[in-house]
Amino acid sequence: MSDDVVRWGVLATGGIAERFATDLAGLDGAEVVAVASRTEASARSFADRLGIARAYGGWDGLLADPEVDVVYVATPHHAHRRAAGLALEAGKPVLCEKAFTLNAREAGELVGLARDRGLFLMEAMWMYCNPLIRTLAGLVRDGAVGEVRTVQADFGIPGPFAPGHRLRDPAVGGGALLDLGVYPVAFAQLLLGEPDSVQAHARISSEGVDLNTGMLLGWESGASALLSCSLEADTPLTASVTGTKGRIEVPRGFFSPERFTLYREGAEPEEFANADDPHSLRHEAAEVMRCLRAGETESPLVPLDGTLAVMRTLDAVRDRVGVRYPQEAELTRA
Repeated sequence: MSDDVVRWGVLATGGIAERFATDLAGLDGAEVVAVASRTEASARSFADRLGIARAYGGWDGLLADPEVDVVYVATPHHAHRRAAGLALEAGKPVLCEKAFTLNAREAGELVGLARDRGLFLMEAMWMYCNPLIRTLAGLVRDGAVGEVRTVQADFGIPGPFAPGHRLRDPAVGGGALLDLGVYPVAFAQLLLGEPDSVQAHARISSEGVDLNTGMLLGWESGASALLSCSLEADTPLTASVTGTKGRIEVPRGFFSPERFTLYREGAEPEEFANADDPHSLRHEAAEVMRCLRAGETESPLVPLDGTLAVMRTLDAVRDRVGVRYPQEAELTRA
């Protein structure tokens, strides 16, 4: 890696991979030099569309490519453990999509591998790198709303999804929780840390995945978070944080907001707006590149301990509602 350019390899060719590679094109000092897919045809089509020099049919070629400085893993999350693990074993730093893995056990294995080898690893929790979310978290941390008492957040899409769709397939980690619920959970834990108690209720599909899930997280401080995710309902996609001295309301699209409003007793509402493109993935890429250039193996914006804590909560939710994926020997108990 040169001081000027960080060379990326993209592993997978789905929609999120194309969006990431496209956003990287607008980031100074970033270059996508290679892409890999299960088939050479898919990799070549992706490379031709985006002007990427090398396309590999299979992961091994990309992981052995000496010109790849960092690997972005964009496979479905059931393959994250294997894909990110192979990249780390090949000596490559990794940015891995969320949900980070199927469960906390797999996440712990990846984190342990990265730490043992002194390699950079980060979950692609782009919400945490969003400038406006960082502002919101800073306000809460500095006491702008007093002591936090409640957090609310939801993420639902209307569907319906046919029985053969990946979101209904337990073999690939289907269900609302890992695809959508990770956002409300991560939002709450960004502000309050790992919960001390987890309650959940879900509607389960005939295949055994969660279609609609409600979560109540609790902390010893007395704070609580009411969260939901759904593959059956177009929910508001909003979030709010209420404390002893005020509240923050985030409108639709809370995970990549264009604005939010701070309300405090005795003061006019304060609106905070995002001057940059709130929907871009380049903020997380820029954080990865900053860390690599600084020789850091973990990001302070998306710390690995925080990723592990979110995965433990997701495991606890699945435990409560009775969802288990066929490749799991056992769930990590909360």
